Amino acid sequence: MMPTACAVLKKGAGRLLKSGGMWIFDNEIAEIRGTCLNGDLVKVSDFDDYPLGTGFLNMNSKIRIRMMTRDPEAEIDSAFLKARLQNAWEYRKKTVDTSSCRVVFGEADLLPGITIDKYEDVLVVESLALGIDRMKEQIVDLLKEVLAADGIAVKGVYERSDAKEREKEGLQRVRGFIGDPFDTEVQMIENGVRYFVDVKDGQKTGFFLDQKYNRLAIQPLAKGASVLDCFTHTGSFALNAAYAGAGQVTGVDASEAAVLMARRNAALNGFSNVEFVKADVLEYLPELVKEGRNYDLVILDPPAFAKAKSNVRNAVRGYREINRNGMKLVKPGGYFATCSCSHFMTRELFEEMLKNAARDAHVTLRLVEARAQSPDHPRLFSQAETYYLKFYIFQVTDSRY
Repeated sequence: MMPTACAVLKKGAGRLLKSGGMWIFDNEIAEIRGTCLNGDLVKVSDFDDYPLGTGFLNMNSKIRIRMMTRDPEAEIDSAFLKARLQNAWEYRKKTVDTSSCRVVFGEADLLPGITIDKYEDVLVVESLALGIDRMKEQIVDLLKEVLAADGIAVKGVYERSDAKEREKEGLQRVRGFIGDPFDTEVQMIENGVRYFVDVKDGQKTGFFLDQKYNRLAIQPLAKGASVLDCFTHTGSFALNAAYAGAGQVTGVDASEAAVLMARRNAALNGFSNVEFVKADVLEYLPELVKEGRNYDLVILDPPAFAKAKSNVRNAVRGYREINRNGMKLVKPGGYFATCSCSHFMTRELFEEMLKNAARDAHVTLRLVEARAQSPDHPRLFSQAETYYLKFYIFQVTDSRY
């Protein structure tokens, strides 16, 4: 596929692009030379005609161009795409357990707008950008070839391109099989724990793979402990604690479907030291505080409270409330794990919120470690949006200690 048009940047524009980013915004383009349609590839040049590479154009989106390559001579063909996918897979093989992992992470793998998760022998695709959406089936077929070369036969592919973000690209929200139908309930093993994963109706692509090594990090703290796991979803942190030999684990989530799946996952592993409660965590935590309950380890894994920049102020208040109450529930000398999966809740904002929550709770926090998303969700250092998950583990003591 060769471009038939060229997008010319305004003088002084393209700062993100020139620092290694993947996006060009609507207010950075001076003109489009030639003819093209939304979703087509275009050459990109600076105001002085210096070539900057090739990307997909979409006049419907504020992200006007998503770059595919900085090489002005590169052709975006099957060989190009397969090389990108091969590089992504080789990186995972060196950095993570690949039995179940994110194989493609959009911009961070230089394939903007598409993510592909692998659950054992099933792939789940999410496409969020018009240009790459047209290539998704070709990309899937090429990825199957890459995996087959390592002896991995893909049983089926399911598409979960049902996020609202697609509407910003002028795309409909879709989900369904790519290829032949198959049983969409998959079993996987992570950190020694077995799970049922519903790739058709579960949240996102069915499971939150980005917390894999953060879940592993809490296992040493859970042995023999009383554990409270809030926003447990299908039980992942709670089950890691149970697997590690916790004395008693309670997982809490507002979703009845999630709690039912968490209970099935506990039964799948034969765990008798874990229970799951259906409750709104924001209401449940104050009740526990009022009752004087406490735990050796409290885990907070909330959904993104700040899904847009305009939501940040309210998000800070929500995070502060749940973290204050979570800290109050930790026994002196116990441990507290907390996180934010919102890109807009920056590390600096999150840490400031934690300091204020600790002051409100009259506790002192000693940092055990600060973590991020697992390596199969790599951070492209020049693209801030690829860094979203902040995960902290603290030891908690009474501030009067």
